[in-house]
Amino acid sequence: MKKFLLSALCAAAACTLSSCGSSKARVAGRFIGSDDRTVYLEQVTLFAQRLADSTTLDAEGGYRFDIDGLGKDPALYNILYAGERIPLFVKGGDRIAAGSVGSVIRNYTVEGSEESSLLRDFYRSYIEGLRNLDKIAQSLPDEAEARREVLKRYTEEYYRIKREQLRFIVENKDRMAAVYALYQRVPGDQNLFNGDGDIIYYRTVADAVEERYPTSPYIPALRSEVARIEARINLAQQITESKYPDIELPDMYGRKVRLSSLDGKVVLIDFWSAELGNSNALNAELKEIYERYAERGFEIYQVSVDTSKQTWISTVQEQALPWISVCDFKGEASPVVGIYNVRKLPSNFLLDSEGSIAGKDLYGSQLEKKLQELFK
Repeated sequence: MKKFLLSALCAAAACTLSSCGSSKARVAGRFIGSDDRTVYLEQVTLFAQRLADSTTLDAEGGYRFDIDGLGKDPALYNILYAGERIPLFVKGGDRIAAGSVGSVIRNYTVEGSEESSLLRDFYRSYIEGLRNLDKIAQSLPDEAEARREVLKRYTEEYYRIKREQLRFIVENKDRMAAVYALYQRVPGDQNLFNGDGDIIYYRTVADAVEERYPTSPYIPALRSEVARIEARINLAQQITESKYPDIELPDMYGRKVRLSSLDGKVVLIDFWSAELGNSNALNAELKEIYERYAERGFEIYQVSVDTSKQTWISTVQEQALPWISVCDFKGEASPVVGIYNVRKLPSNFLLDSEGSIAGKDLYGSQLEKKLQELFK
């Protein structure tokens, strides 16, 4: 959500490249039409957002930020004003003018940065589309026929936004603005558009951006996303006739254990994390149930969503877990987490002896009740 201003309002942004220096940039401009007096500068890294600076508008609505420590590759910053956000790609030596008269999103302009100007073209339209969706959703009536009409309007607007987003990404695939557009989501969406089919957009942008900005820190992140999707696709292709995705992960000794090797048993696929520190009580309860049903054909295939091998192994040994414990140390980036659509920890799936899913997120008495039914 983000955008900007007229050249007449941007005189305050004047700054020579020699005065700014190759590792420095200046972002300045004016905001007119709001009572808010404070402007914030937010730095956006690959893993977090942090407040980098703030300033107060002068009597004419002007502001200025001087940013140091920049390189030749554009880095993402946000200007925050009046509850709105203006995204900018800034690199060393830039002198950017950004501001607005009236509504920030509708009217903001930006000059002095080709990437930021291109980003504005996407951002302003995208945010307006999201606001339209919100208005349509809020107007949803109770009457059935009118409700269907509103839902039809919502669907049409949703796909219009998506088409424009994908068009922008493809047409500007070698620009940082396309990277930004790639990660924007309509509320409720987990994927760009088509789940694992989105890999074509990530791969296209990664290849094109790498040619233009070969040292950009965004390249490894894009390549990592492509690798995760590829891993999910490969894992999905291993789905067995029993209708569940097969898994092959290493145990603490490095031996790979395949889930399908347990065919014929009732199996609990249990996702957990030793690093969360809440596993003691859960595993203690699970051990009691396991002891009662293991001899009847019950097995647990426990997948750790951890990144620390030492923490995981220590926890497994300290708690003396008697079942199959496996981990690939990729944490939430593990393809297994994606293929089983794990959204929270702990989480589990119970498979009957035919390989069909008999239950999900069963714990304590609920799990035992289901096992009693399966072992009648």
